[in-house]
Amino acid sequence: MFVLAASLLFGSVGYGQSDPPAADSGGLDFKQFGLLAIQDGGRRKPIDTFTRETLIRITGRSTYTDKAGRKWQANDFVLSVLLDTRDWKDEPMILISSGQLIEQLGLDKTQRRFSFAQLTGSSELQRIASEARALKRAEKPLDRVQQEAVSVNDRLALFGNVMNGNALLIVPSPQRETDAWMAPDPGATAAYYNETQIAPAFAELTKMMRAYTQADTFNFSSAARQLQDNLRALSPSIYPQTRQLRLEYFYNHFEGFYRAIWCYGIALVILIAAHLRKRGGALQTVGVGIAVLGLGFQASGIVMRCLIAGRPPVTNMYESIIWVSFAVSFFGMIFFARYRTPVYLLAALPVTLIALLLVHQMPIAMPSSIDPLVPVLRDNFWLTVHVLTITLSYAAFALAMGFGHILLWRYARNPAAARADAPMHFWLYRVLQLGVLLLAAGTILGGVWANYSWGRFWGWDPKETWALIALLCYILALHGRLAGWWTQFGLAVASVVCFLAVLMAWYGVNFVLGKGLHSYGFGIGGETYVAIFVALDLLFVAFAIWRCRRSASSVAELHEIKAQRASVSL
Repeated sequence: MFVLAASLLFGSVGYGQSDPPAADSGGLDFKQFGLLAIQDGGRRKPIDTFTRETLIRITGRSTYTDKAGRKWQANDFVLSVLLDTRDWKDEPMILISSGQLIEQLGLDKTQRRFSFAQLTGSSELQRIASEARALKRAEKPLDRVQQEAVSVNDRLALFGNVMNGNALLIVPSPQRETDAWMAPDPGATAAYYNETQIAPAFAELTKMMRAYTQADTFNFSSAARQLQDNLRALSPSIYPQTRQLRLEYFYNHFEGFYRAIWCYGIALVILIAAHLRKRGGALQTVGVGIAVLGLGFQASGIVMRCLIAGRPPVTNMYESIIWVSFAVSFFGMIFFARYRTPVYLLAALPVTLIALLLVHQMPIAMPSSIDPLVPVLRDNFWLTVHVLTITLSYAAFALAMGFGHILLWRYARNPAAARADAPMHFWLYRVLQLGVLLLAAGTILGGVWANYSWGRFWGWDPKETWALIALLCYILALHGRLAGWWTQFGLAVASVVCFLAVLMAWYGVNFVLGKGLHSYGFGIGGETYVAIFVALDLLFVAFAIWRCRRSASSVAELHEIKAQRASVSL
C-alpha cells in the first residue's frame, strides 16, 4: 500500500506511449483537495494557496494555457505535474522577465517563457546564478540580470520539487509546531509514524490520485475529504482547524480585490457622466453606491487577510498598496460626506483603481503571498501604530495628488474659473494638512520603534531619510502657501510634484535602492511602469504650468491694450 501510494504521488507510474492517457481532469471539483493543509513558506495553509502561489511563481500567471490550448487551473496543474500526466518538462512555461537575461542566454527574444528542459540545460544560466549567489553571500549588490538569474533558478528548483513530490509537505509533524512537515514518502514518515497510524492516509491518497487520473469527481472529492481527516488524526494539536483552512480557501476564491476593481471602474464612469450632466443627481447617487460596494469588497478582503495572517496587512509592497488604495477611497468617501462634493471621489477612485490594477497585473514583482513576519516586525502594537500611520499618510497624499490633477486640468482648460473656485483649493489644503499630520506622527513613532528594536532613534537609514524628505516637502508646500510664497496654483502643482518624494520613500527605497535596515520590504520589478508614470506626470504638470502662464500673459496683454485704448480716448 505504501509503495503504491508513493509511486502514484511521485510520478514513477507515468503515462508514456504504452499507457492509456489520463482522462481530462479540467471538470473536477478541487475544493476538498484545496482544503488539505500543507506547510510551505514558513506557515501552514490550504494546498489551494500553495498551488496558486506555485503557478504564479513559475509562470507569472494565475492560470496557464498550454501549447495545445488547454487552460489549467492551479490545483489541476500541480497534480498533473506531480503525477506526470503529460510532458511538462518540454512545456514553455518558466518565466524570464528580463530581456537582457534572455539575450545573454541566447534564447528567442520574442518569448518570455521557456521549458524546464531548455533552462536546466543552460550552462550560462547556471554560471550567472552561481556568480550572483557568491556576490549575495559577500553582501555585494546584484545587477538586474543577476537578480533575475537567481529568480529563474528558484523557479526551476520549485518546479523540480513539485515534479518529485518534495514540495508536497502535507504530513504533519507529530511533536512541535516548529518541526518540519513531511512529504507522504514511506521512508520519511516511518521515523515518526508506524504503519498502522499512516496506512489510512496512504490508502486515501492512493484513491484520490487514481480518481484524479480517471477524472472521477465523486471519488476524488470523497478521498480528499477523508485524507484530510486522516492527516488531522495523526497530529490534531498541530494540524490547522477546518475553519482556518475554509477561511483562506474562501479568501482565495472570493477575490474581493478583483471585485473592487470592477466596482471602482463602473463607479468612476458613472460619476464622470453625472459630473458632465447638469442634472446628474440620480446618477451620482448610483455612482456613490457602487463605490461604497467596492469599498465593502476591498474591506472584506483586507479583514480576511488580517484574520488569516494575524497581523495588519502592511508588511510587503502588495499589502501596503492594497491598504493604501483602500484608505484613499475611504478618505475620499469621508470628505465627500463632509463637504457633499463628488470631486473627492473623482480624485480618489482613479488612484485606487490604478493601484489595484497595478498589483493585479504584477504578481511576480508584488507577490500576494502571506508570509511570516521577520523578527523586527514581530510586535503587533508597533506594527499597527507606526506602519498604519505612515501608510495612511501615503493615502492622504495620494488623494491630494489625485485632487491636484483635477485642479491642474481645470487650470489648463480655464485658469480664470479655476482660480475663482476657492472651495476646491480649501479642500485640497485640508487633505494636505491631514497627510502632514499623519506622516509627522508616523515618522516620530518609527523613531521610537527603531530605538526599541535597534537601539537608536534615528540612523539616516534610506527609508527614514526619504520619509523625512517627503515630510519636509509637504511642510514647505503648506508653509509657502500660508506665507504667500506661491499662489493657489502653486499649491496644486506641489500636491502632484511632492508625491514623487512619497513614491521614492514608498517604492524607490525598496525596489530601486534596495539598501538599508528595511530589507524585509525589498523587491525587484515595476521600474518601467513607475518611470513612465513619473515622466508622464511631470509632462502634464509642465503643460498645466505653460497653459496657466500663457493665459496669464494673454490676460495681461488684454488689460494693457484696454488701458492704451482708454488713454487714447481721453
